[in-house]
Amino acid sequence: MPADSRLPVSGQDTVHRYLARLLDRHSRAPFRKPVADYNRVAFADSFERYQRLAGGAQLILDSGCGVGESTAALARAFPGHYVIGVDQSAVRLARARRGAAGWPDNLDLVRADLVDYWRLLHDAGGRLDRHYLLYPNPWPKSCHVGRRWHGHAVFPTVLALAGVLECRSNWPIYIAELCVAIELLRGRAVACEAYVPTAPITPFERKYLDSGHPLWRCRVDLRWQPGTGAGPC
Repeated sequence: MPADSRLPVSGQDTVHRYLARLLDRHSRAPFRKPVADYNRVAFADSFERYQRLAGGAQLILDSGCGVGESTAALARAFPGHYVIGVDQSAVRLARARRGAAGWPDNLDLVRADLVDYWRLLHDAGGRLDRHYLLYPNPWPKSCHVGRRWHGHAVFPTVLALAGVLECRSNWPIYIAELCVAIELLRGRAVACEAYVPTAPITPFERKYLDSGHPLWRCRVDLRWQPGTGAGPC
């Protein structure tokens, strides 16, 4: 029986008209929200484990990893990398750890708020080889554009972490806006593309496929600079 997941419902039918204005404000003013103490501890512990255990391996971040299914899939797909999955839900991460038997050794799961974790990673000099944003909350109401990751004040920091950034969603406007945001902030034209995975790697991806939703993604190498040629993805 097909799943019954619904597509996002929004009054928007195109890129938000105030997105460019929002990004311009974020790019001009530093984000000064205080970092929560529990996020400092969570980041420090995870970064210490990465430096101690990774043996110089490049870092992959699975942001909003939920129950960790995608983190494990990425760790298997990139055995020479160290993969950190971050989620703010203790319940979801507890479910992940209950199913962790047999998972690869090159992964770590961290409970933290992403806004703080990204900033702490950046301030510590951490740089990513790959960064995954898999099916983030779309916040489809037009008035909530500032809650979408590309409309949030932390987004310039996300781009500064570099690496190959890949975002997937079942709402094409989310991906289209992300592409616009990257072009405005980094001068890199990025395409929103239809995407059909060979095998789902998150519960949301599986549910959306079972519901017959078309999926969309953006993938861009943020190490690329204008005039240097296209970087590999």
